Parts: sequence; structure tokens; C-alpha cells
Amino acid sequence: MIYATLKTIHLLSVIVWVGGMVFAQFFLRPAVARLEAPERVRLMHDVLGRFFNAVLVAAVLALGSGLWMMGRVGRAAAQSGVKVSMPLEWIVMAVLGVVMLGIFGHIRFALYKRLTRAVTAAAWPAGGAALASIRTWVMVNLAIGVVIVAITLMGASS
Repeated sequence: MIYATLKTIHLLSVIVWVGGMVFAQFFLRPAVARLEAPERVRLMHDVLGRFFNAVLVAAVLALGSGLWMMGRVGRAAAQSGVKVSMPLEWIVMAVLGVVMLGIFGHIRFALYKRLTRAVTAAAWPAGGAALASIRTWVMVNLAIGVVIVAITLMGASS
């Protein structure tokens, strides 16, 4: 029961994180492109602030639940006397997940801070530049997230 709960928390966290990136990149950003710079930058700042707070929780839950599940499997194998051998896709998922977390940290604590300073100063070109950097790194994280999902699903089906 606990493993199923952890897996549910893990999957829901990934859905929030990856799904939110898809929404922001392919639906929100193009829709606000028609707005004038001050409105566009302020709106994106407000939306991204809320989203990044949710992703911070989701990322911690995904990492924590993933590590806990790996630990439970490893502990169960060790207690039964079986050699511990994590599936390759789990190792790839964990390593790339930590990379995603690092990139998210850069986005949230460096680039978003730059965006906040630009909004506070009403420096719209600087805000646009910060949003462009955020967009680039979100696309990198989205690509990594899709690779993780694909590798995990392909590994689970074999």
C-alpha cells in the first residue's frame, strides 16, 4: 500500500511539473504574445511565480518519493538475500531527475529573480530578456522530462 501511495505521489508530481511546462510553453506563452510588453511581462511573472511554487513542491515530492521507492526496493531485496539490481531506467530517471531539479533551481532562484527585478523596476526589455532565458531553460527541462517518461515507459513495457 505504501509503495502504491508513493508511486501515485511521484506520478502526480511529474504530471504537474511536465504538464505545467507544456501548458506554459505551448499555450500560455503564445496567447500572451499579443499583449503589450508591460502587461505580458507582469502576467507571465505572476503566472510563473505561482507555477514555480507548485513545481518546487512537486519536484521535492517527486525526488523524495522516487528515492523512497528505490530505497524500499533495495531494502526488500537486501532483506531477502537477493542482490540489489535497480533497473537501468530507474537509474536514468533518477540521474536525469536530479539534472532537471538543478535546472529548475537555476530557473526559479536566478532567472525568475531577474524577472522579478525587471518587473519591480518596470524595465520591460530586461523582463523580456529574462522571460526568453526562462523559456529556453524550461524547454531544456521539458525535453529531459519527456525523455525520462519515454525511457521509463519503454523499460516498464519490456
